[in-house]
Amino acid sequence: MIWEKIGPLLRKLWDPWPDCLRQWVDLLVVTFLIYQLLLVCRGTQGWRILGGILTFFVVVGLSNLLELQTLSMLLDRMMLLGPVALVILFQPQLRAAIEKVPNLLPEFSGTKTDFAVLEEIIGAVMEFARHRTGALIILDTKRNLDEIVATGVKLDAQVSQALLGSIFYEQNPLHDGAVVVRGDKIVAAACQLPLSVNSRLDRTLHMRHRAAVGATEVFDCVGVVVSEERGIVSVAYQGRLIKVTDAIGLRAEIKNVLSQDEDKPPRAPKGPRFGAKRKRAKQEREEALLNG
Repeated sequence: MIWEKIGPLLRKLWDPWPDCLRQWVDLLVVTFLIYQLLLVCRGTQGWRILGGILTFFVVVGLSNLLELQTLSMLLDRMMLLGPVALVILFQPQLRAAIEKVPNLLPEFSGTKTDFAVLEEIIGAVMEFARHRTGALIILDTKRNLDEIVATGVKLDAQVSQALLGSIFYEQNPLHDGAVVVRGDKIVAAACQLPLSVNSRLDRTLHMRHRAAVGATEVFDCVGVVVSEERGIVSVAYQGRLIKVTDAIGLRAEIKNVLSQDEDKPPRAPKGPRFGAKRKRAKQEREEALLNG
């Protein structure tokens, strides 16, 4: 009923437009939709899927150009199932895109972790290290971990040292898994992360560390992990694991990777810091000792 009334009115407004202007509107709409798809896929496994699709079409073009009839026939049969395969492969990204439809406006910036939230996290992490309590905290700086959040228990609670301590308490059913922090909120706990299959990682690393590295390999995020056996604190970023020894080093490392995360393009950390950065960290430790 509504479209029967609105349809003729829209046609009256649309018909007088010249054909070239209609084509431009059509092109802008398609460009906007493609841009939104890229935003949803950014930092997720969708990037790899898009790369595979692009490679597939390149092979199709080459097979037609070189007149490889058997290969062309097989690829043509595969393209018949293309729409169904795309829906299955992009199911998490499509769900995220549909959830963002009511907002209408794209998100151009990530979520910043302010100083107060960072201090709460650092305080909790150092307490975990002191008591050798295993913990895994993921900082979602780009708001792209919706599919990870969906695997856990949603909390949407203010970040605090006490709350993190209660979550990772051994008797708490939520302690086994990762906590996802977005801005000043703990959005979910007991989340499942993809494990890294990097053969260059230390073989003594356990599942918690491999999960932290695996998450940063697939998503734009920062991981803070505490070893349950040795109480060692590490920061995971872009598939690398960096060990820290105290609160000052942890604070400096998180700020360093967050500042890299805001740059375009981001730079991968290069392992232990030497030279000027190491001297600056030493000066900060000395100043902290002098100030009590």
